[in-house]
Amino acid sequence: MSFLIVGELINTSRKDIKEAVTARDAEAIKKIARNQVQAGAHYIDINCGNFVTEEEQIMEWLVNIVQEVVEDTPLCIDSPNPKALKVGLKLHKKTTKPMINSITAEKERFSQVLPLVLEYNAKVVALLMDDSGIPDTAEKRIAIVDKLLPQLLDEGVPAQDIYFDPLVKPISVSNQAGQEVLQTIQYIKDKYPDVHTICGLSNISYGLPNRRLLNQAFTILTMGSGMDSYILDPTDKQMMSLIYASQALLGLDQFMMNYLKAYRKGLFGS
Repeated sequence: MSFLIVGELINTSRKDIKEAVTARDAEAIKKIARNQVQAGAHYIDINCGNFVTEEEQIMEWLVNIVQEVVEDTPLCIDSPNPKALKVGLKLHKKTTKPMINSITAEKERFSQVLPLVLEYNAKVVALLMDDSGIPDTAEKRIAIVDKLLPQLLDEGVPAQDIYFDPLVKPISVSNQAGQEVLQTIQYIKDKYPDVHTICGLSNISYGLPNRRLLNQAFTILTMGSGMDSYILDPTDKQMMSLIYASQALLGLDQFMMNYLKAYRKGLFGS
């Protein structure tokens, strides 16, 4: 089973990144990109969506400077704006397959993003939401999976390039938020074993103390249910250690190769 980590740090919603982008501090961005790859990221996410009026220009700048230092690592082009997605994808190195974040079952979004997925032969994060909004139960998420997957497959998107994101909500808002995600992951794993699941972890702990503990516990639970990809901070050694250890204990790391390789590289936290 393949496992994928998308490094989340180059996102202008983060204060340090917004400041670096505003100042056009290329060296600061390059350092963060390089650090994420050295820490084990397989993709580098690039998101500048809160620069609404300048997003396309900033996307171009970010993609170019990041690829100067991590040219062998593909990018996850992350934007609600199809025009910004197009800018990033057009600049992406041809030697690696890009990822798009994201497509949904919303009619307009699907029609705008699907042509980009096909034109650039991209992996795609598929958010489990439709025109009625973000689902509030596992059953509603599952219904979107059953609707969205056939549409993507019929259009020629390979199953192995689809990464379903069940959309994690805070357990501070609903104490069933974690269960909704776990049930959805298990359903996808059982019924559609060729596709992938992915999520950002931090939403689960929003508004609560000791968020790191909740995020780590949720990581282990989701992996046990079949989650095989995450959007996270790969420089968090303790989190990455839990992922490598969980992979091994779940029988997903043949001959312990990933675990041993990470250990030899000094990627484990205490």
